[in-house]
Amino acid sequence: MKQKDRKIVLEDGSEYLGYGFGSNVERVCEIVFNTSMVGYQEIVSDPSYTDQMVVMTYPLIGNYGITDDDYETKIPTLGGLIVYDYNDMPSNFRYTKTLSELLEEYGIPGISGVDTRKITRSIRDLGSRRVVITSIDTPKEKALEIIKNTPVPHDQVSRVSCKKRWYSRTADHKYNVVAIDCGIKLNIIRCLNACGCNVTVVPYNTTAEEIEFMKPDGIFLSNGPGDPEDVVEVIETVKALKGKYPIFGICLGHQMIALSYGAKTYKLKFGHRGGNHPVKNIETGKVEVTSQNHSYAVDAKSVEGTGLKITHINLLDQTVEGLECEEDHVFSVQYHPESAPGPQDSKYLFDKFIKIMEEVKVNA
Repeated sequence: MKQKDRKIVLEDGSEYLGYGFGSNVERVCEIVFNTSMVGYQEIVSDPSYTDQMVVMTYPLIGNYGITDDDYETKIPTLGGLIVYDYNDMPSNFRYTKTLSELLEEYGIPGISGVDTRKITRSIRDLGSRRVVITSIDTPKEKALEIIKNTPVPHDQVSRVSCKKRWYSRTADHKYNVVAIDCGIKLNIIRCLNACGCNVTVVPYNTTAEEIEFMKPDGIFLSNGPGDPEDVVEVIETVKALKGKYPIFGICLGHQMIALSYGAKTYKLKFGHRGGNHPVKNIETGKVEVTSQNHSYAVDAKSVEGTGLKITHINLLDQTVEGLECEEDHVFSVQYHPESAPGPQDSKYLFDKFIKIMEEVKVNA
């Protein structure tokens, strides 16, 4: 019988012993959980999980392997992966490598055989904390010292953003969109292309003047990792461009739009991650089942007097899920309408972006 060879140690001293897979490296991360039943490849390759170790609440992970078409970024930057039962013999005819092979290729550690239900309850009760994945032989005291001596990073967006602009074009396009890359998911670009948009993806620190020179029909602010207040460059760019172009923001982009209007953000106890969060559209009264991945939220009280209005709320905890300034043609959502592999309830938001760009074009 295989012996347990790896463990995770949380900063409160709790230990969980298991079996290592992926890369055999030692790493300190923030521990979070995700409630999705499918889509582990999209989670592993989502740049928003940079420096985070994700606990998968669904027990069986790895059973359909990794496919070449389902990545959300070319270079995964996940901190680590914690699962209950890891399957290293995929049955999917599309798979080209195993999950462990992917993690090993990109230096990402994984651990299986631990009590993910207990870990998830711990995160829900005590909040997200820091964790180290290490050898089973590492003394707890040393592991806690490693956590204590590892600084909390604040440069995630600069690490995951593209280093120079690139293009994603589509046949018979009608609109030109500039997407500010703070860790953009590839399916967002696919959705914009499918709506008839040529997309120019630019680094997070691209200036407002550079974007104006491109003469876009609209501007998209992407998702991404970390604290939105750290991304000062994008906040200043939004301040300079709001009211000049239609702007659509998702996740981190939503938070940066709020900050650019003078609202405030705060860190949630354990965040929202998974494909089953109910969100109410205040304008229509409809409830959307949404996919989410964020640690921070917009303070609802701070929105008052900013020119923004709240358009969506989370029915689980009443947090702000959508904002809009009709006068400036700016709107945003905290969740992921492009979510792959699902749900698909919120795709209409891309149509809304197209409609706003069309109206601004006609009235220009």
